[in-house]
Amino acid sequence: MIRRLLGYVLAWLLLAAALSFAVLITSSTTITLASHDTKVAPQLSRWTTIRTGPLLPDLRLPSHSWIGVELTLGNTRASSTDQLVERWAQIAVRPESQVDRVRSAVRHLAVDAALRGGSAALIPLAAFELVAVRRRREPVEPHAGRQWVAVGLVGALATGLLAWQPWRSPDPLWVADEWEPLADVAPELTLPKELHDVQVAKGSTTDATRRLLASAVQSYRQGKEFYARAAAKARGLDLRQPEKGETVALLVADRHDNIGMDEVVRAIGDTGGATAILDAGDDTSSGEAWEAFSLDSLDDAFHDLDRWVAPGNHDQGTFVRDYLHDHGWVVPTGKVVEGPGGSTLLSADDPRASGLGIWRDDTTMSVPELGQAIADVACKGKRVGTLLVHDSDAGTESLRRGCVDLVLSGHVHVEVGPDRVEGANGDTGWTYTVGTTGGAAYAFALGSKLRRAAMVTLVTYADGRPVGLQGVTLQTNGVFSVGAYKPLALTRAADPRR
Repeated sequence: MIRRLLGYVLAWLLLAAALSFAVLITSSTTITLASHDTKVAPQLSRWTTIRTGPLLPDLRLPSHSWIGVELTLGNTRASSTDQLVERWAQIAVRPESQVDRVRSAVRHLAVDAALRGGSAALIPLAAFELVAVRRRREPVEPHAGRQWVAVGLVGALATGLLAWQPWRSPDPLWVADEWEPLADVAPELTLPKELHDVQVAKGSTTDATRRLLASAVQSYRQGKEFYARAAAKARGLDLRQPEKGETVALLVADRHDNIGMDEVVRAIGDTGGATAILDAGDDTSSGEAWEAFSLDSLDDAFHDLDRWVAPGNHDQGTFVRDYLHDHGWVVPTGKVVEGPGGSTLLSADDPRASGLGIWRDDTTMSVPELGQAIADVACKGKRVGTLLVHDSDAGTESLRRGCVDLVLSGHVHVEVGPDRVEGANGDTGWTYTVGTTGGAAYAFALGSKLRRAAMVTLVTYADGRPVGLQGVTLQTNGVFSVGAYKPLALTRAADPRR
């Protein structure tokens, strides 16, 4: 009985493994990758092959795994081929989050294949057992063990047929890919060492595509070198260090897809002792799913910090807030929540919807109306330590009533404040706007270099209240400007509620 059971288990494992592998290499899924709708299909190779479409040559590079994957790029929102190539080059500067997306997709396919293969492997074993039950009632045959061999052969044959699929007629015009090193396609380029293994589909390049490839490599090199140097410099900045009992949070806003700055901001935060991040919005340019690469990079850079976000007018819609919420960020709920250093925090989504241009539409309410609604919440109970909004105008009424210590915002792409405001109740508060963290001009910041100066601010908390600010600015020439630490003097009128 035990031997028969072990035999069934072994046979199931062999059949399940074979069938699962056959299902895996014939399966595919679609994800959003590098601003494209992308088909992901595991392959019997050790290469990651990127099918770019009709305008650009296909590429491949070693997968560094026992299995390969083919990525077929589909729809994108790029308005020109030049813009698309530059976008790819800059996403390649920080590819970790996109690589993780592909790995996650393949893992999901593998789990699905294992479940299907394991289930399918039970069918022949169940059929065999039905026959075996009847046979056991008959005299024992001397060659009964051959039945197990037959089951294994049939399973192997079925698996081979599933993988081979000889019934599929190949396109008579199809020609197998031939590949050549990128260095041979563009010998005039000095390739970074990480691109030495990249290959290009042979015969697919023209003078125009060579120029595009050269432009992409140049943008990649410039972006990688610029942001890597900036991150290295940031680790040596002379920043104020938190004292005992203090908590430091990074304040960012208006990244507008510039994922290159994420490693720089993280380096600044580590140097300044930050353990939290406050995001005042506009991480994207249009709030659409194709910009998931920006949110992936943001989450990857700051996943181990305490995180709060107030989506901006360019993040309008449900995608950005839902995506960040699912990744552990605290999004606006209309209620006061715990903030950095045991403080209290209230945040709100910007009510407007904006795209890649300079237009914006009010959707649910205007900014002044939002400000009134925020003040009604902020002034209802215990005083709020931080009001995190995208546009500082949304915090004007709360400051006027004297219900918040500090309003933090972005939106205008330049630093404003900190400015002291005395409320109607005699309490003082402050308002401060950080400059664009992505170095954005208008609504898009992704590129091989900064379009304008990029800024992040360190916000210090003590005893549950904000007590100081220090701005750090990266100029377009790669030079840092470190602002002086600015204490926030907060006074409160006598009030038994506080």
